[in-house]
Amino acid sequence: MSAPLGCDAVAVPPILGQQVLPRLPRVGCVYADEAHWWWIVPSDSDYAMDWPAPARYAAGAVLPDSPHVPGLLYRPDGEVPYTPPIPLYLAVCRLTGTTPAWSRPISA
Repeated sequence: MSAPLGCDAVAVPPILGQQVLPRLPRVGCVYADEAHWWWIVPSDSDYAMDWPAPARYAAGAVLPDSPHVPGLLYRPDGEVPYTPPIPLYLAVCRLTGTTPAWSRPISA
């Protein structure tokens, strides 16, 4: 599998990950540990997107507070490891009751 666009990761709690998974049209690599599901996305998938809590965005897919490497939970059939970031973002926003950043009113 290749990662031509670099890799970042989006972490969500397992209960939220279980709710997000069936809402996505395509899923890339998903890793899991006891505390998080880690979705692999292309680098800079945080551009213009404020990932809502409890999601956490990890540039470079570096997991700073993880004591061991998460295990592979899901592997796609394709040749790239990515979950499309916009459907992932929209699913996380919907499940957390957060308005996507580009839909929020602008204050003057």
